Amino acid sequence: MAKKGKVRAVSFVAKSGTGKTTLLEKLIKELCSRGYRVGALKMVSRQFEIDQPGKDSYRLTSAGAEATMVCSPGKLAFMQTHVDPPDVDELLCRYFTEVDLVLVEGNKQGLLPKIEVFRKDRGESLLCRDGRDDPTYLAVASDCPLNLDIPVLDMNNVSEIADFLVEKVLKK
Repeated sequence: MAKKGKVRAVSFVAKSGTGKTTLLEKLIKELCSRGYRVGALKMVSRQFEIDQPGKDSYRLTSAGAEATMVCSPGKLAFMQTHVDPPDVDELLCRYFTEVDLVLVEGNKQGLLPKIEVFRKDRGESLLCRDGRDDPTYLAVASDCPLNLDIPVLDMNNVSEIADFLVEKVLKK
């Protein structure tokens, strides 16, 4: 079902420990069961190491390779060093052209459409209502009722969130 052109993506943003990854796991399964090809992009604000010391790919990168790829019959991994992180749109256009929708975890300050994940026990304040008008917020997925001027989705109803994504993002 993937279409040529702009990659469709939605960022899921929240305070740490709110359950973004758990929700995205469930959404990916739900959307895949409906026949959609889904990509996932996790944005992190700290350094991380995906490769393991002692492995051949780690040794090649440590020797100075600026880009290293590991490829097997069913999977590939690409590691590239950089001084400044690439723009999210650049990542989407370069690596996610074969999917219908990319679910991005993080990227609070970005320009992608966003759904905020909100749990009452993680605090009273909402990112989407922190004093600035940010039109990129499509909805809030919450574990409690909220009175907002954007849709409030039940974060425990993955089918409802998937329906929303299909209607507001995939059908456009």
